[in-house]
Amino acid sequence: MFGHDRFVSPFTWRYGSQEMRRLWSEEHRRRLMRRVWVALARAQAEAGLVRPEQVADLEAHQEEIDLERAAEIEARVRHDVVAELRTFAEQCPLGGPILHLGATSADITDNADALRLREALGLLCRELGELLGALAGQIEAHADQPCMAWTHLQPAEPTTVGYRLALYGQDLLADLESLRRLRGSVRGKGIKGAVGTAASFAHLLAGTSVTPAQLESRVMELLGLQAYPIAGQTYPRRQDWEVLSALSGLAASLYKFAFDLRFLQSPPIGEWSEPFAAEQVGSSAMPFKRNPIESEKVDSLARLLAALVRVAWDNAAHSLLERTLDDSANRRELLPVAFLAAEELVRTATRLIRDLTIDERAIAANLERYGVFAATERLLMELGKAGADRQAMHEQIRLHSMAAWEEVRAGRPNPLAARLADDPKIARYLPREQILALLDASGYLGDAPQRARRLAERIREALEGSPAPTGLAGPEGEGAR
Repeated sequence: MFGHDRFVSPFTWRYGSQEMRRLWSEEHRRRLMRRVWVALARAQAEAGLVRPEQVADLEAHQEEIDLERAAEIEARVRHDVVAELRTFAEQCPLGGPILHLGATSADITDNADALRLREALGLLCRELGELLGALAGQIEAHADQPCMAWTHLQPAEPTTVGYRLALYGQDLLADLESLRRLRGSVRGKGIKGAVGTAASFAHLLAGTSVTPAQLESRVMELLGLQAYPIAGQTYPRRQDWEVLSALSGLAASLYKFAFDLRFLQSPPIGEWSEPFAAEQVGSSAMPFKRNPIESEKVDSLARLLAALVRVAWDNAAHSLLERTLDDSANRRELLPVAFLAAEELVRTATRLIRDLTIDERAIAANLERYGVFAATERLLMELGKAGADRQAMHEQIRLHSMAAWEEVRAGRPNPLAARLADDPKIARYLPREQILALLDASGYLGDAPQRARRLAERIREALEGSPAPTGLAGPEGEGAR
């Protein structure tokens, strides 16, 4: 139990779910370590190295995690794996003496870490699927709703709300596919001993019909986990970097969505906004404020997550020869924080998407204010088809546009459509009604609605076709395959 009378990480209580925190808890880590020890003992019993009743004793006490006793031992021996090993052995009078036979610490911890990485990726994939499902619904609901698009933070041409949402959906779908692939490729160290040569196991197995590779294969089968064929003392730390890089990619996608939402919520635009509760306070000083705090939180945590990738890179690059221990301390923080931050990003974005406020009046006002400028491109093309000099018409439209822009800047209605429709040089080629129709930007959308719907369909197909298993893995790999 923690209290707020001392420093506690916000990821302990503020960010992330109870399920993800439980997965990265010390108790669950110890449970996974014991699972690896038991799998090793079972495989050794099958090879004739230990007795079945010794394995049964280990299995009987496998869930009896005693962190207090382990802490007492660690205070003396200053080795957390040895402390847990001795705690487990004390609980097993028959099986304790054969625990850890031939193994090194990383044979236990790195396979446990790989199992936990896979569990965390499974949980995150499930939650990202929920986000994408909500996003697909919003894309479909707003596929035809015209709005102004912005380039360089300047009004450009019309798009649709659904098509803009599809931009985020496409990136997040790629993130889901990447995380699923990564989850399927997570590997443990295997059972290879102190420097990866399996020399200790070769010695133990001498005189039996079982090879070290066969023993390793059986242990990993019991764990439901693949092993790296080559490893030093640990699994290659490049795997951590690959995981963090994928999480950082997800963070980048959500950062863009949240940043765009912050821009669109600003009063001069006012088209989108976060949900705002009835009793929510925007500012302690300014009672009228409706700050985009959830989007700002997403961008804040995404920056943190992006920075963590460098630590994982350093751990991989600086792991000298068969292994150095300079990654150990930071990995205790690095991996849990990365996953908890990523999960908080996804869960927050899901709420934002589900309850996104879209102000149709503001969208229509911005379209009326700026859309006609974009629609002049369509008018210019139609004038060319009618036989007008393209260069002369371009200049004529430009002059009217500059004058109209000054009116808009002054806060007055946009006069451009009327100016162009009443220009005799333009009216020589097209009737007034056609000019006004061409300048209605709400119809200048290309195939954006159709593309948006197709993307929503792709999202739904991906969610229906490959559900991501989740949950804490059981003793035989249930929920982990």
